Amino acid sequence: MEVRHSVHPEDVKRLTTEELRERFLIQGLFKPDEIKMVYSHVDRMITGSACPIKPLALEVGKGLGVEYFLERRELGVINVGGAGVVKVDGVEYALNTTDGLYVGKGSKEITFSSNDAGKPAKFYFNSAPAHTTYPTAKIERQSITPAHLGSIQSSNERNIYKYIHPQGVKSCQLVMGMTALEPGNMWNSMPCHTHDRRMEVYFYFNLPEDAAVFHLMGEPSQTRHIVMSNEEAVISPSWSIHSGVATSCYTFIWGMAGENQTFDDMDHVAMKNLK
Repeated sequence: MEVRHSVHPEDVKRLTTEELRERFLIQGLFKPDEIKMVYSHVDRMITGSACPIKPLALEVGKGLGVEYFLERRELGVINVGGAGVVKVDGVEYALNTTDGLYVGKGSKEITFSSNDAGKPAKFYFNSAPAHTTYPTAKIERQSITPAHLGSIQSSNERNIYKYIHPQGVKSCQLVMGMTALEPGNMWNSMPCHTHDRRMEVYFYFNLPEDAAVFHLMGEPSQTRHIVMSNEEAVISPSWSIHSGVATSCYTFIWGMAGENQTFDDMDHVAMKNLK
């Protein structure tokens, strides 16, 4: 498991392009028959992926200092590939494309598998520390009524699907969902905001291979950007904006952890104050 340490906003002002990418960008997700994980010291969020050709077990490794992965954690999973199954302590949960699963603290045995090795599942996941156990629950995307926001005039018409949140599938602190831009739209989370009480991770997908996302980050008065490709993720500390524009429409998964779970608890930034 790769470890990323926290970065002070004053330090980010002096980072090179390569250093920004090393500290915040997550690449190399969905390698066949491999579970990849990145542990961030920002709210101790783990971001990971599993692309099983044969069944893959979620192992704890040495970094967490516990006997099994979810001994003191919870897990949110969204499948962005072919149909697959997540088995939790012997119970199988079938996940089609964009279906999700919440797994509560205390679950011991977790395995990922694909229905068709030729079209493997791509399980993207976030995991946050937890002190309370909530029931494991499957989330079908078609069962979620999205919030429709934005407009084609602003190039940000989109549907927001909330998977794990206080009014839906409940968790200890993890909040997770997906935003799908309508065709012809390219902007997300603009006008932008910060939320000093929660960190966030964005995972961009459904982007053409020859397209790029320009993810905006940094303090509102000291913005920076990271150029990203399809199926890459980026860590956003609580002090940073998290917004982006791409050369095509796309979908992204957002995962949050921190002091609260209030989706609308945002510190909005006026466009005139961005620099």
